[in-house]
Amino acid sequence: MDGVPRPAARRPKRGRLSRSAEFERVYRQGRSHGNRFLVLYTFPRGAAGELGEAPRLGVSVSRKVGGAVERNRVKRLLREAFGVASPRLPAGHDVVVVARPEARELAEREGLAGMQRELDDLVARATAEGARG
Repeated sequence: MDGVPRPAARRPKRGRLSRSAEFERVYRQGRSHGNRFLVLYTFPRGAAGELGEAPRLGVSVSRKVGGAVERNRVKRLLREAFGVASPRLPAGHDVVVVARPEARELAEREGLAGMQRELDDLVARATAEGARG
């Protein structure tokens, strides 16, 4: 190649939630699990889940987390962490991850490893609950 570093692989656009109605449905009808840094909402999409579609991700990071640079860093880390955690989620689910203000300190202190750990904890709790019924 030409020696230019390539950006990490991105989730395809169809693998993301983009409309406010999609976010709203997940918030209102989905299940939530939270910790000090993040809140994870999950909601089955219905018929699409039967097709084995991968979970779709929505990320919400408010201004309480920090300025645009901090918010974008937290979003990028969450997307990367979700890429690793998503195979453990059931197919056909919509997922929204909300970053709490403490997520900025976690991103600064531990980076991707810390974000990955906290998201993995929530995914494990969500899948355990789903297995129970």
